[in-house]
Amino acid sequence: MSLYGMMRTGGSGMNAQANRLGTVAENIANANTTGYKRASTEFSSMILPTTNGSYNSGGVETKIRYNISGEGAKTYTTSGSDLAIDGGGFFIVEGGSGQEYLTRAGAFTQDGAGNLVNAAGYSLLGYEYGDGADPTVVVNGFDGLAKVNLSSDGLVAKGSTQGTMGANLPSGAAVGDASKTSLIVYDSQGNTRILDFNYTKTAANTWTVEVQDRTTYTPGTAANPGDPLAVPPIPATPAVPATGILGTKTLEFNPAGDLLTTPTTITTAAMPGLAGTGAELASLTIDLGKTTQLGYKFNPDGGSIDGNAPSKVAGFQIDDDGIVYIKYENNKLEPRYRIALASVQSPDNLVPQSGNVYSQGVESGVIVTGFAGSGDFGDVISGALESSNVDIAEELTSMIESQRSYTANSKVFQTGADLLDVLVNLKR
Repeated sequence: MSLYGMMRTGGSGMNAQANRLGTVAENIANANTTGYKRASTEFSSMILPTTNGSYNSGGVETKIRYNISGEGAKTYTTSGSDLAIDGGGFFIVEGGSGQEYLTRAGAFTQDGAGNLVNAAGYSLLGYEYGDGADPTVVVNGFDGLAKVNLSSDGLVAKGSTQGTMGANLPSGAAVGDASKTSLIVYDSQGNTRILDFNYTKTAANTWTVEVQDRTTYTPGTAANPGDPLAVPPIPATPAVPATGILGTKTLEFNPAGDLLTTPTTITTAAMPGLAGTGAELASLTIDLGKTTQLGYKFNPDGGSIDGNAPSKVAGFQIDDDGIVYIKYENNKLEPRYRIALASVQSPDNLVPQSGNVYSQGVESGVIVTGFAGSGDFGDVISGALESSNVDIAEELTSMIESQRSYTANSKVFQTGADLLDVLVNLKR
């Protein structure tokens, strides 16, 4: 064994322990960082070829690993925009350059533009609900994602477009017997109108339902929509008769009382240019699929309708599925976004970036996106944060071990240097 090789081995050991002490220091410094994942140092021996007459000492090399798949403990807060994932998956965030990253750090707050951003300034991404339809996830990319924005100015009104109405129609009713229920709907300016649902038995297992506007419909004009006597009127499409009947449908039932008629929806006529306001009641699609004919009294289920009267935004709510609802003063909830989650086959091989985010690595696998509660994705917890997965006691133990090992390796180096001095002094 050469003395130089001995010194190189000692230096290699000191360098390896210094790397380990570096990860320990980083872990301790980030022990309270939301969503931080512990770094560790793995050692691997380096072997040099030897001859029969001498031994060539090798050394040690290190590789830094991150326990990204290790889930930290949950801490609960009073902020509804603080988010944690109970299970697998990562939030998808966007940096200032427009690049997407993955993170478990869910301490989000609204910035000046209303976007949800975390402590490092990354914006949370999700899919917009659009016209109320459930968004469709793009499983193999980030296309279609938008910043989750909770800003809303002034009063907000939304006209009705679809709803449901179910009822039990008494099977013992005589032909010609009628029953009625009603549903409150909203026009384009948030004004309420009452629609009556008139059920009339026309034959055995057959009923007719008429949807009728309770208020007389008098269209105004484009120039003066509030004048009921204005001529020419704005026509309704399709035309609404003077009786205010917006739609009619025949309902047929089987002997068990189940609805046979398909489709189960009824589409009403639109009512443009409503007198007094100039607003419009859009064509409504009402689902009658829950209608039955059984030996019980007439029993409507109350129905449901979308849209809302003018109301200020009072806040927001985020449920376990990651759906972000805007909450109005009238306690109505409107789905605005659905938070997207992402996963990879090997989370521990993601590449850490500044700000507690990760990018795809060569060995991490393909990024797959989805929604909370589906597949291998966990649930989103609102009002909670994921703590770091650092164990301070374990880190202090590692620090002491590395300190002892560093000192021992320094003694090896020092011994080699002393022997070199002896060798040099032999000729003196």
